[in-house]
Amino acid sequence: QVQLVESGGGVVQAGDSLRLSCAASGRTFTNYAMGWFRQAPGKEREFVATINWSGGITYYALSVKGRFTISRDNAKNTVYLQMNSLKPEDTAVYYCAARSVGSTSYTSHGYDYWGQGTQVTVSS
Repeated sequence: QVQLVESGGGVVQAGDSLRLSCAASGRTFTNYAMGWFRQAPGKEREFVATINWSGGITYYALSVKGRFTISRDNAKNTVYLQMNSLKPEDTAVYYCAARSVGSTSYTSHGYDYWGQGTQVTVSS
């Protein structure tokens, strides 16, 4: 089992930045690729970003590419999502997820463990 705890969400204005953190515990962190997903009210959960076990490979949704950066610190068992130039359409609950292989995935079905989510609200 892997436990994931997100933090760093909040209420910001358009153009501001936030950094989300996801602390993992329970298993060897480097066995897992990690991902961030988000879900806005009334919408499906959508892919945001993913990172492989070493941090050397990352992928982003087109809607966030160039604004968001995913990274990980394997010594701290933590994955981050740096969000810059936030827009009102980025408002959602953001979820961290762990995948029981080291390679990345775009789909939520590819992940085995999920955090409880953290709310990000961007006002215009």
